[in-house]
Amino acid sequence: MTGAEQIDIPGARPVPGLLLRPARARAALVLAHGAGAGMRHAFLDAVASALAAQGIATLRYEFPYMAAGSRRPDPAPVCEAVVRAAVTTAAEVLPALPLFAGGKSMGGRMTSQAAAKEALPGVRGIVLFGFPLHAPRRPASTRGEHLVGVPHDMLFLQGTRDDLADLGLLQPIVQALGDRASMHVVEGADHSFAVLKRSGRSNPEAMAELTGAAAAWILQR
Repeated sequence: MTGAEQIDIPGARPVPGLLLRPARARAALVLAHGAGAGMRHAFLDAVASALAAQGIATLRYEFPYMAAGSRRPDPAPVCEAVVRAAVTTAAEVLPALPLFAGGKSMGGRMTSQAAAKEALPGVRGIVLFGFPLHAPRRPASTRGEHLVGVPHDMLFLQGTRDDLADLGLLQPIVQALGDRASMHVVEGADHSFAVLKRSGRSNPEAMAELTGAAAAWILQR
């Protein structure tokens, strides 16, 4: 089942959502987009379709700036409020399904930041597709400091060529979180999880690995 959903945000205009629910759904993932592309971007389309094939429903949604046609992301508190509203909507339209949240790049970071401030109701875990630890080619760890306050289990899905996440910096952060966090590394993938032709792998193969790892983690909880 595919359909449009409205995400109602207290004190603000609603934003659009997109629901994809397979016939025999076993779990649901609330999925936020990255900074530069909306919920209908080809990457999120591919992720949602692949997860649906494995029995996982998705509710994608847009942050207000993207819904308004702007390219400048909203302030973090606005994005975090939208994350909470999307989780609430998912619980209403997908009742009884185990609920997860997360997103691509910035969308994942806004989800984890929201959770660090207050647990996301009913959410069993957070799935982070390319956590953006720092600006491109400017290694730093400050964007990961809030992760210690996240009360949910977390899965980090990262590529070895991601220039927004030096694995030498991110891996120790994940390890320090103990049993709450795990990481799956896609060899040769960049921040968009694309691989080079000379790697001997195709982008669809990398996507299959990525979504397979996400689905396995979700369905184990």
